[in-house]
Amino acid sequence: MNDKVYFDLLDMRDEKFAKFNAGLIPNIDAKRVIGVKTPILRKYAKNFSNADEFLCELPHFYFEENQIHAFILSGINDFDKCVILVESFLPYIDNWATCDQLIPRVFAKNTDRLKPYIYKWIKSKHVFTVRFAIGLLMRYYLKDAFHNEYVDMVANVHSDEYYINMMRAWYFATALATNWDDAILYLNKLDDWTRNKTIQKAIESYRITDAQKKILRKLKK
Repeated sequence: MNDKVYFDLLDMRDEKFAKFNAGLIPNIDAKRVIGVKTPILRKYAKNFSNADEFLCELPHFYFEENQIHAFILSGINDFDKCVILVESFLPYIDNWATCDQLIPRVFAKNTDRLKPYIYKWIKSKHVFTVRFAIGLLMRYYLKDAFHNEYVDMVANVHSDEYYINMMRAWYFATALATNWDDAILYLNKLDDWTRNKTIQKAIESYRITDAQKKILRKLKK
């Protein structure tokens, strides 16, 4: 790993936060969590020197290195460069936090060009690549961009993986908030666990009306 990055992370660490944060990402070894808070990592990534060299140093060992990697990618303004680097990084993402905090701003301006990659990523055998693809569909292809084709893609994902199904539930709960009339028709197409988790998340949302919550409670299995 990059020695400078490692020692910089040690200087920024908070040991109490390390224990707390490790508990939020239980699927990775706590020894890989140094304990640097997200706002500090974002600032560090923004001012990172020799980013191109760091982005080639895969795989990273520490959680915070992966976070820095995600934040650097999120700030790249060239779509072609960004999508190539994202594809290189996705197989190494091993936790929900890094997956969900990889939000390349350039993708929002290039949703048509992004679609072929989403079609590919959602069929991946890698858990967090699939989760990332569903997250993109949730972020960029609801509201006015809603189309049954995209919703079908998420509905047709069949997995026993917790982190995939949690994102599927998050997607459908968001779809209920943004496109109720269309999204409500999909609940019967979901497995019971994802359906119930979707309803739970939707009921907890302030964007769902009381009348809609009443309907959802009757649909829970």
